[in-house]
Amino acid sequence: MRTLSKILWATLPFCTHFTFAAQDDATFVKNAIADHQSQMENISDSLWNWAEVGYKETQSSALMQTVLREHGFNVEAGVAGMPTAFVATWGGDGPVIGMLAEMDALPGLSQQAIPEKKPQSGMHNGHACGHHLFAGGSVGAALVVKDWLEATGTGGQIRVYGTPAEEGGSGKVYMAREGLFDDVDVALHWHPGDGNSAEASSTLANKSAKFRFRGIAAHAAAAPERGRSALDAVEAMNMMVNMMREHVPDRTRIHYVITNGGAAPNIVPDFAEVYYYVRSPEPEVVLSLWKRLEKIAEAAALGTETEMEEEVVGGTWNILPNLTLARQMDSSMHAFGGISYSAEEENFADKVRPSLGKPAMKAKGQQSEVAEFSEDIPVWSASTDVGDVSWQVPTAGLRAATWVPGTPPHSWQAVAAGGMSIGKKGMTLAASTLALTTIKLFEQPAVIEEAKAEFDRRASDVEYEALLGDRKPALNYRD
Repeated sequence: MRTLSKILWATLPFCTHFTFAAQDDATFVKNAIADHQSQMENISDSLWNWAEVGYKETQSSALMQTVLREHGFNVEAGVAGMPTAFVATWGGDGPVIGMLAEMDALPGLSQQAIPEKKPQSGMHNGHACGHHLFAGGSVGAALVVKDWLEATGTGGQIRVYGTPAEEGGSGKVYMAREGLFDDVDVALHWHPGDGNSAEASSTLANKSAKFRFRGIAAHAAAAPERGRSALDAVEAMNMMVNMMREHVPDRTRIHYVITNGGAAPNIVPDFAEVYYYVRSPEPEVVLSLWKRLEKIAEAAALGTETEMEEEVVGGTWNILPNLTLARQMDSSMHAFGGISYSAEEENFADKVRPSLGKPAMKAKGQQSEVAEFSEDIPVWSASTDVGDVSWQVPTAGLRAATWVPGTPPHSWQAVAAGGMSIGKKGMTLAASTLALTTIKLFEQPAVIEEAKAEFDRRASDVEYEALLGDRKPALNYRD
């Protein structure tokens, strides 16, 4: 577990916006966001066009670092053994607030920014989870906070964490494991979505690995008895896992893809590989299920007379919610309200909705609202390496409508909307909310202390240990 830093600044005189020009914080944020809008959009557009996958985000990371350096941030690149990871810092003594910025795209989801399914020519990847907007919005928010700290003379430090490979590579886990959040007081993040909300929520813990089987090649017709099929082992494993699904706890999710099934039907495959995810709300349940998965893989190898090896690729904890921070985030989001579509954007949405079915019709107009805050804490059926950060430091996030309401993540519709003005409007709302939340926390150190007290209560008696163990970052997991 992290060691909470001593908060000496809490007893010091606190310089606030009362020494600043006669405007409220939300107005300051609106004006400052407008000043940085072009930089935010340049980041999001560039990342959308590059669509670099996990640990390959060379151009994406470099662009964010360049923008931050140009605005006076001190940037440390290549942290925690990851060439594209970085930490950018501005400020001095006072609270330390970290802002997370993701950047990776997804393989096989290339799409043009049009309301019909059509891949970009020459492109394989696509930003179907909106991390290009995540990056632009977080950097923009940090620039606004830097402007405010500088203009008001407020003591404090804003940090941007450039976090690669969220999609299966667990980049933030390595940063947490290296202690890069140990002196942070609060961490904030956001995620693209089809609605606007800042509720406290949790996610599913997750572990993933590639199971590789090696057999003996032979002519599949002339000498089948001489061969031992690695593909048979993969299929045997998959069959047994699918039978296991009937006997797992509620909320468990298990997915796999066969990444290598052989070269030709007339050759007994001597190599095959299957890539697995296991998810559940609690890390200890994931680990217990993982042991069963490993037994199945061993049984498949035994039954097919092949050899098996396992490479753990990713592993993330569930998000530890923090209602104290979520309330502040919700208040900030309501200060800006929802999103209004132009006639052109409404036309785009109308053309997309038929491909989304009933969910999109039910959610029509959802982008114009901010969901009312609830003390209930839902568990989303997805996973994120933000979870590991949230077990190191009090953490809160928000969701902004960057997609046509009713759009699922990891879809061509998400890529399309994220590449045009609908996505940018959601990014702007997210950046504004993050910036205002951060400013309010700097103004109210007692809220930070309350958030830390809640963190301590929720994390008590839990010993954090990365599900990845001591492995190094899987820099080539997308190869």
